[in-house]
Amino acid sequence: MAEEKIKLLRKEEIANDTMAFHWEMPDGFEFKAGQFGDFTLIDPSETGEKGNSREFSFVHAPSENDLVTATRIRDSAFKRELEKLPEGSEVKFDGPIGNFTLHKTESTPAVFIIGGIGITPIRSMIAEATNKQTSHDMTLLHSNTTPEDAPFQSDFKAFEEKNPNFKYIPVMTKAGADEWNGESGYIDEEMLKRYVSDVSEPIYYLSGPGDMVNAMYDMLVEAGANEDNIRAEEFYGY
Repeated sequence: MAEEKIKLLRKEEIANDTMAFHWEMPDGFEFKAGQFGDFTLIDPSETGEKGNSREFSFVHAPSENDLVTATRIRDSAFKRELEKLPEGSEVKFDGPIGNFTLHKTESTPAVFIIGGIGITPIRSMIAEATNKQTSHDMTLLHSNTTPEDAPFQSDFKAFEEKNPNFKYIPVMTKAGADEWNGESGYIDEEMLKRYVSDVSEPIYYLSGPGDMVNAMYDMLVEAGANEDNIRAEEFYGY
């Protein structure tokens, strides 16, 4: 679709230094779970070296009828301007973009290995598969520093209750024993094999910081995953 202006409807904090932005849905707008859009600030008071545009994945599924994005709030000109953007303000929007979407063959399992805010397109995919009642067997390992840094925990727990084909495994890298009794440390082959019996079978989706995505790709190949079945999307600018 052609670039157009849309309004910010509301914003909310969803984890430490992490905000969700709810946008006006353009007339006739359609997208696939996992896709993203290009958002451009209009006449911001400051502009960084990377300019006034950023690409953000859509957090909600098409079946949820909302246009929502989320991002970590960092000390950059763009993020400062976005954080203080008043509700009702307009931005320029272009989308949908991308093909990082859930595979169609429902008999092939999906394993998502995700870092931080790289979870945004994955939430959309899992929500859509749950709402559409597909038979994809889905396993999500979502790595964050602490529980307070992990967005959408309640959503994934709700999807897990609703969808018998979905397993949610939150992983914390620096949480103390007094605040976390789930999986801890970094995702590795040993952890993966606790939840995936046949590593060669699934299609894998990697999303998060570039270094993590690269490390997980290498780990999967070494563990016996088919390289052709590894799909990746990197999130920079944390």
